[in-house]
Amino acid sequence: MLGPSGSGKTTLITALGGRLRGQIAGTIYYNGEPFSSTIKRNIGFVTQDDVLYPHLTVAETLLFTALLRLPNTLPKHEKIAQSDAVISELGLAKIKNSVVGAEEGEYWAGDVGESELDFFGRADFGAGLDDGAADSDDAVGSGGGREDGGDDDSPAVLLLSEGNVLYFGKGAEAMDYFSGIGYSPSVVMNPSDFLLDLANGVSSDDSREDPTMLKHALVSAFKNNLAETVKAEVQETGGSRRPPVGVVEDKEFGRWTTTWWQQFRVLLRRGVKERKHNSFSGLKIGQVLVVAFLSGFLWWQSDISHLQDQIGLLFFYSGFWGFFPLFEAIFTFPQERMMLEKERSSGMYRLSSYFMARIVGDLPIELVLPTIFVSITYWMAGLKPAAANFCRTLFSLLLTVLVSQGLGLALGAVVMDQKSATTLGSVVMLSFLLAGGYYVQQVPAFISWIKYVSISHYAYKLLLGSQFDTGETYSCSGNRTCLVGDFPSIKVVGLDAQVVSVGALVVMLVGYRLVAYVALMRIGVTTSTG
Repeated sequence: MLGPSGSGKTTLITALGGRLRGQIAGTIYYNGEPFSSTIKRNIGFVTQDDVLYPHLTVAETLLFTALLRLPNTLPKHEKIAQSDAVISELGLAKIKNSVVGAEEGEYWAGDVGESELDFFGRADFGAGLDDGAADSDDAVGSGGGREDGGDDDSPAVLLLSEGNVLYFGKGAEAMDYFSGIGYSPSVVMNPSDFLLDLANGVSSDDSREDPTMLKHALVSAFKNNLAETVKAEVQETGGSRRPPVGVVEDKEFGRWTTTWWQQFRVLLRRGVKERKHNSFSGLKIGQVLVVAFLSGFLWWQSDISHLQDQIGLLFFYSGFWGFFPLFEAIFTFPQERMMLEKERSSGMYRLSSYFMARIVGDLPIELVLPTIFVSITYWMAGLKPAAANFCRTLFSLLLTVLVSQGLGLALGAVVMDQKSATTLGSVVMLSFLLAGGYYVQQVPAFISWIKYVSISHYAYKLLLGSQFDTGETYSCSGNRTCLVGDFPSIKVVGLDAQVVSVGALVVMLVGYRLVAYVALMRIGVTTSTG
């Protein structure tokens, strides 16, 4: 495939690979078989951009790809052997334990290696381009491509310009065709260079013809001389050829090569290996520890005689651990969009297995830091030392973290733009905080509904309930004894309906994740043709 930049090479290849989003016209055949998800899974597709997980090694990248893409007809040890064979085939033995993101070369090696696993040992993919064109960005090689019909084994050549076809046929006949319509090189030159000159609107003679007019003339010549013949040959051979043995017919394993459970386990392992570097980074751990100890010193050994201070600490819990997991989760799907789109478009796994692996893998990672935070601040601040109160406080906080994380996942999946999602998340969470019942106690009726959808409101209510009982008292002004439930900052929220608050947060926890899942369904969807 030849053509200058912008001629449509990448768009056409992407469409043929089933990775072009939107509706396209026409029908795609591979070896005489209509394009399907099964055939797509047998296509090795190397993208222009390197799309790989940066914290996995080359060997891990290829191993996980082999476990996900190779069918269940192969036992696990054979899949591992295939992965090792690709490493040997591409000469990656010296860097197989190097992290992919360490050097640009490892990115390229991993990307090509992933594609190589799609067809390694199954078909002979030869080169089809002249050496001079193969080194150019203006040429795209389609391995093993041959024109249908005829005994000539010459590679088929497709010449494009601005999305239009200038020539399609045997490479050996290209020069004769253009010579026949009045275009031939004035000096001996590489045929590929001559074809690219024509695609750029440059004639090799001294006619000084306008480039735009030259391109239009070549497009018209193709339509008048070759288009009908090519169309007839394609229609004649479209459904008549059977696929070669070992390429498609041996792949009748259904829509998916592996079971849901296998996909889940592999994706879970891969996700934990990749994300542990970010989740437990020194910067993030240091941030949480600094805030924890600072809070502990500010609220040092506060008791019920300083009720307002204790209430302030509990609301700080709900605020800090509302924002922190929210902004961590917002970046999840926007950052992984290209990887998810690449792997889903190739039919590597189900969206449900990826989503569940992501959710389950995040649970222990995301809950460790808030547990450490509470363990430090709870005892330093002098909150109730009973184990039951501590466990209720921890449970309330961890539930809040999971709900806030779900909101972040939903916002990131719906918006899919980090800057826009961050801005939207800030507005939503600030609205929840303001309506939580701590800052404003007399909320106008027309806007009071916000508290019923506020994560902060229910989290604050649960945290208050973890420390105070309805009949509990404290020393108020004038040496009087007052009910904790009558304290203004508590009365507006109330200490009752704790079960309702848990139920509301559980509904949000599930609901936000369902929104994220539905939003992700549009990523990596196979292009439909018609």
